[in-house]
Amino acid sequence: MAEKKTVIVTGASQGIGAAVVRAFLDRGYNVVATARNMSKAGFAPSPRLALVDGDIGLPATAEKLAQTAVNTFGAIDHLVNNAGIFSSKPFTEYTVEEFHAFVSTNLEGFVFITQLAVRQMLAQGTGGSVTSITAALVDNPIEGIPASIPMITKGGINAITLSLASEYAQQNIRFNAVAPGTVDTPLHKNKPEPRSPMGTISESKDIADAVVYLTEAGHVTGEVLHVDDGAHVGRW
Repeated sequence: MAEKKTVIVTGASQGIGAAVVRAFLDRGYNVVATARNMSKAGFAPSPRLALVDGDIGLPATAEKLAQTAVNTFGAIDHLVNNAGIFSSKPFTEYTVEEFHAFVSTNLEGFVFITQLAVRQMLAQGTGGSVTSITAALVDNPIEGIPASIPMITKGGINAITLSLASEYAQQNIRFNAVAPGTVDTPLHKNKPEPRSPMGTISESKDIADAVVYLTEAGHVTGEVLHVDDGAHVGRW
């Protein structure tokens, strides 16, 4: 890249988030990475990598993240909202505490940092992008994997992605999402079972590749890109 750009990545300590950080570093980006224990994630020190510990569902963490990006690298050009939590259980068994946790991480964790990133992009006047991780289950629920409450939040990210893509199109700030299916990440205690027409399982790098594509695809906005081995197409 002729000019280094700065990207913020949330939920970056393992799995998809860690793969996204590595992908951007490999392409010459400056990266600000955050998670609750980001400093213990084992990333090699780099002048192009800044680590921020904190709960992304808290406004103070978002503020620290945005300030770190601007103070360290001088800009916020891109944001990847990867932080998210998930659990599968019958609708009636989700607790109040679990519901609040989904809202905090999956929704507030999107809103607070995205507001700050967009304000900075507007001030810079050079456009930018926001790419968020949602889920293929939003579009195609799968029998045996009840996930109604977390899908309220992931579906909300799909919806706001479209709204913001329209709202900020004239400012060249693009909003997209990647909707994974089954991904082999540390969230799974054992190798996950394939649940897709292709009968295959994605790796974290597959999702990271899609994130990089959407970040660099200057004419793509309002897109929800499914990387799910065909799971969103319906029954199989």
